Amino acid sequence: MQPKVILEKIQFEITLQRLCHQLIEVHSDFKDSVIIGLQPRGTYLAHRITEELKKILKTKKINCGDLDITFYRDDFRKKELIPNRTNIDFIIEDKNVILVDDVLFTGRTIRAGLDAMLAFGRPKDVELLVLVDRRFARHVPIQAKYVGLTIDSIETQNVKVEWKETDGKDRITLLSK
Repeated sequence: MQPKVILEKIQFEITLQRLCHQLIEVHSDFKDSVIIGLQPRGTYLAHRITEELKKILKTKKINCGDLDITFYRDDFRKKELIPNRTNIDFIIEDKNVILVDDVLFTGRTIRAGLDAMLAFGRPKDVELLVLVDRRFARHVPIQAKYVGLTIDSIETQNVKVEWKETDGKDRITLLSK
C-alpha cells in the first residue's frame, strides 16, 4: 500500500506556528519555562519551536535542551540502542518544563523521558508537546497538552516524520505494513 502524505511543507509550518502561539498564551515570555526535546527526533521539533518562538517574541533567550532517554527505556536491554547526547545547560528546578517529542504513540517514550528528566531536578510543572498524537494505542496514561495533529491509526501502521534538517524536507506520512 502507498504511503499516505498527511502534512507537507506549508501545513507543516502552519502547524509549528500554531503550536508556538499556544505556548505563548500559556508561558508568555518563557522566563520561568524551558523546552526539552527527547532524543533523537523530538530534538528537531524542540529546536524548531524554540527558533520560531524567538522570532515571534523577538528575544534571544529561551532555554532549550536535548534529553537522552536510552537507559531509562523499559526495552533498552532488548534492543541494540545507541545512546545520544544529553545537552541541558540550565536549571529545571522549579521551572515549567515543556517536554517535546515528534510522535506520541504508546506513551512509553514519554514515561522514560519523565524519569530521565528528574535526574536534573524537580520541575514546577511538566507539559507535553507532540507534533503527532496517535491516540488509540496507549500503554501508559499519558496525554499531550499541545498537539500539532491527531491521527487515528492502527497498530500495524507507522507515522513517519521527516525533517528538512536530516531528510531534506518537512513531511508527515502514514505507512501501512
